[in-house]
Amino acid sequence: MDDLIEAWQADGGLLPVSRLPGHELARVAAAADFAVLPVGAVEWHGPHLPFGTDLILAEGFAREVEGAGLRAVSFPAVPYAACPGQTRPWPGTVAVRPEVAVGYLCDVLDGIVAAGFPRVLVVNGHDANMSTVRAAMEWVSGRQRASLMLVNWFQLVDARETTELFGELPSRGHGGAYETSAVLGFDAEAVHLGVAPDLPPRPKLPTTYPYVLVESRPEPWQGWSGHVSLATETVGRRVRELAAARLGEVARAWVAAPLPGPPGADPAPQPHEGNA
Repeated sequence: MDDLIEAWQADGGLLPVSRLPGHELARVAAAADFAVLPVGAVEWHGPHLPFGTDLILAEGFAREVEGAGLRAVSFPAVPYAACPGQTRPWPGTVAVRPEVAVGYLCDVLDGIVAAGFPRVLVVNGHDANMSTVRAAMEWVSGRQRASLMLVNWFQLVDARETTELFGELPSRGHGGAYETSAVLGFDAEAVHLGVAPDLPPRPKLPTTYPYVLVESRPEPWQGWSGHVSLATETVGRRVRELAAARLGEVARAWVAAPLPGPPGADPAPQPHEGNA
């Protein structure tokens, strides 16, 4: 292990905390640029994708940090998450109540920071984690000096680029061509394209303004939607390449910025004499 740590200190890379002996923690934490925490879900994505789709993607993109030229320490992935009402009824989805998910993530992030890693990069593979992780980050940053970065792989390739990759048909739905291709890019044997028909998603609302729309079951819907027939391993490798490069770019910019000060309230300004 000593040789591995020495090489990591010299050349950078990704060091798994699960293999780190306790007596080396302080040394490694002092040398690390940041810790990495993948967060995923166990969730139905249709008949063609595995229940661990979000874990494959979160862990896969977290490993891509290896090539960013930085010293990172990887923590085991958070496998279970809050899941939307649209996927909870489907067999195989293991959903955690949102309040439990937030509390659990608070403790996980708090523990990583307390171990000596003020910077934590959370690599997300499951959209519903964006709100629960954000809430946990806000709580932890009010308790400890911390810089907590949340990156969702799905957003590292934009809609214009997916149109270039897949054509004009919608590709970015849950279990659709974009997500399916990304899994193909990491683990082609986990995908079974022939068992899922194309299920065109309902068109978006005709407005250019941002909105959040939460519905019980947006027909047509079978726990997934999209033109799966557009997914290919070649496109998946391109998605992986683009998103990994951008994740590295974000991480380098973040590490180059100064750490924040410790939390705490500044004393209230006192009125000047004679101005009371």
